[in-house]
Amino acid sequence: MVPTRRTYGLLIAGGAAATVLATFTGGGGSGGGGRVALALLAVLCFDGAVLLAMLWDGIMVKQRRVQIVRDPLQRLSIGRDNHIELQITSKTAADILIYDRYPVAFDGPDMPLRAMIAALNTASSGSLDQTVQTLDYTVNPKRRGDYTWGDIDVRQRGPLKLAWSGWRIPATESAAVYPDLIGLRQLTIRLALQSTGTLKQKRKLGVGTEFAELREYDVGDDPRFIDWKATARRSQPLVRALEPEREQTLIILLDRGRLMTAQVQGLSRFDWGLNATLALALAGIRRGDRVGIGIFDRTMHTWMPPKRGQPYLRQMIEQLTPIQPTLVESDYFGAVTQVVRAQNRRALVVAITDVIDQTASAELLSALVRLRPRYLPFCVTLRDPHVDQQAAATQPDISGAYEKAVAIDLIAQRRAALSRLKKSGVMVLDAPANAITEALVDNYLRIKARALL
Repeated sequence: MVPTRRTYGLLIAGGAAATVLATFTGGGGSGGGGRVALALLAVLCFDGAVLLAMLWDGIMVKQRRVQIVRDPLQRLSIGRDNHIELQITSKTAADILIYDRYPVAFDGPDMPLRAMIAALNTASSGSLDQTVQTLDYTVNPKRRGDYTWGDIDVRQRGPLKLAWSGWRIPATESAAVYPDLIGLRQLTIRLALQSTGTLKQKRKLGVGTEFAELREYDVGDDPRFIDWKATARRSQPLVRALEPEREQTLIILLDRGRLMTAQVQGLSRFDWGLNATLALALAGIRRGDRVGIGIFDRTMHTWMPPKRGQPYLRQMIEQLTPIQPTLVESDYFGAVTQVVRAQNRRALVVAITDVIDQTASAELLSALVRLRPRYLPFCVTLRDPHVDQQAAATQPDISGAYEKAVAIDLIAQRRAALSRLKKSGVMVLDAPANAITEALVDNYLRIKARALL
């Protein structure tokens, strides 16, 4: 039980009143000591009454305690604001403070959370009226893994507002942090809308290799795609519309070596890359492709051969979630060699990594060039937007000018390395790490639409 500010105020007011009475009432002489004693007795009685009222207030809370239940924790997404909901049930109006012990490694609101429960008017349970209110807040985890969520500590203020009565609600449970599942759900909706036609674009003649449909000839259509047999049967010109071939092969190589351990916008480069990997795998599976994933550093740490189907995506999520980056140099040539040995058919090979300069990227260049022309190599690099900001900022002092010069030099060396890759016939995507997922999926869809594979 903890006194409220009102209790402290009343106790202080009683002492102040006694001091005033003892000092300014009556005259001097032998009666002064009696007045002081009387004032002290009065303040003791007053403060005693306040303390008794506070105790009674705390006891009354025990009869009016609210009930709090945390909704079952779902799989949390790294780097996202995940909503946590608390269901509060009360038989009376209440003023409460809630300490929900989420993991200290998460970014979240300062505790306690305060809730004011209104008078009874919202729900009925059996024969007892009760109010049900939902309190929600968000947490943002920065690392994948399993965490322990603690109990809920509650303080409730009594009806006289003189005491806070506290107790603990057992609510310990495990919380698992996964890659960006929220982003995957959003991407699923986007791809579904495109497939059902809400965002459907008109098929272009000649774009693709697989027959899609016959439709009437329109002004501007290429006469080479007129189907003369169908035209003869229908007595009107019909053309063949083509779409990108389905059931192609997409292989994603995700680097988990030294370069991917750096922190960018609160997450490691590897986490941004893993989010992009799963999003690209989802897009590939939704487009009917066979998707394979390799996680490599000095060796091929994890290899998931190309397969189709939504269940395979769930298997990918479960198998790849525990993997963390490591401080070793990556063997690009070894990773590409394993792909060549395992994959005989032509495939789009996406390597997600980072580059520094031409010297450091020489092995990456030779490895990806080896894939030409049998495969279609695609190098994806995760840029740090903070370096771009430093290069573009106006610096008022010498140290800032040096930082800007270093940033400009890093960007120049990076562009030179990526330019070498492009000149060697390797497709390149260089985007900020925190925006890589959407850019990568859009590039993949363009590759499919243009039948580049």
